[in-house]
Amino acid sequence: MSKARLTRALALVAAASFALSACAANSDNGSGNGGNNGSTKVDIPVVTNLPVSPNAAKPAGDGKGKCSGVSLAYAGAKSGANAQLGINILNGVKLAIQEHNQANKDCQVKLKEFDTEGDPGKAPGVVTQLLSESDIIGMVGLPFSGESKATGGAIDKANLVHITPSATNPDLTKNGWTTFYRALGNDSVQGPAAAKFITGKLQAKVICVIQDDSDYGIGLANAANQALGAAAQGCQDKVTTGQKDFSATTAKVINAKADAVFYAGYYAEGAPLDQQLVTKGFKGTFIGPDGVKDDQFIKQAGSASANAFFTCPCVPGELIPDFAKAYEGVSGGTAPGTYSLEGYDAATILLKGIDSGIKDRAALRDFVKSYDGDGFSKHFKWNPDGELAQSTVYGYKVQDGKIQYVGTIS
Repeated sequence: MSKARLTRALALVAAASFALSACAANSDNGSGNGGNNGSTKVDIPVVTNLPVSPNAAKPAGDGKGKCSGVSLAYAGAKSGANAQLGINILNGVKLAIQEHNQANKDCQVKLKEFDTEGDPGKAPGVVTQLLSESDIIGMVGLPFSGESKATGGAIDKANLVHITPSATNPDLTKNGWTTFYRALGNDSVQGPAAAKFITGKLQAKVICVIQDDSDYGIGLANAANQALGAAAQGCQDKVTTGQKDFSATTAKVINAKADAVFYAGYYAEGAPLDQQLVTKGFKGTFIGPDGVKDDQFIKQAGSASANAFFTCPCVPGELIPDFAKAYEGVSGGTAPGTYSLEGYDAATILLKGIDSGIKDRAALRDFVKSYDGDGFSKHFKWNPDGELAQSTVYGYKVQDGKIQYVGTIS
């Protein structure tokens, strides 16, 4: 058989297999609102390779950079309930600066780290200290939407360009700031993509949307609800940061006979929520966004996490072998996590600006404003508001106790 005919045959087999699995899932409708009502998780195949642009910018550049007395900063969670999401980014930034400095002996860029704990109440004081250090001419962060909202005005006034690898609340780019750039799609992109994923590939008919009280969770839930329409109108609930007992929420989900729960929030509450849902008899699918997509979710939810899928406008760095191996050298041996690759790309862009001869905040801001080039995670080009010109959302699932990539969902 020719290679072309073999490829077509394999594609037909794969399509047939997916169709059969879909039919099997649809056949178990249970009782109640016409949904799957506790059917087993739809079997979406894992994707094990990830194409990378041959033109992806590398931190090392051409090795001819010349600079002195300049620093970049990371500001965000290094501790706190959802610290791992910030640590993933920080490790990506560390790797980029390490690779740059090793290749550019005449341009040694210092990294300064500032821990906000991901807390909107604490972030302004931390950022004030950062802004007072004049050698810092660019920043990667802040990871979370609430702390970004609380500090964006001060950062803009100080003319410090910052690229967030993970803050997704859509309103952040509506404040007139000229220094805020987002290295991913916002929740106006992720919310509809999640809705399409849940009702399409996951085949859910009755969905409960649960949101936390963060700016991130509120914005994402609103976007998802608008896209889900009637499928989510009958089951809504809210939880609070730090909440431990979700019995009232689990009762709503069980009584609604939901096929799926979409949780708009972070893993610190998402993990115990999923665990308590399963304990109370929920047999449907749990879907979390990027704020839940972390190995800490599996660790904290335990075996209950087997029902979980995730949506994320992030690329799985663990599927890029050279990056993953190098990353483990700065992370203590752990694999890349959510937004590790976006942190690496964001730092690379700022380093390219420094290597071009930039020495001050205003010039680096202008460099980012006009940037147009491939990274390892995506193509980076921003509109005047600081949003990417193009963005994509990806799907993940828990399988064999690990978060596995299932490909593009939007």
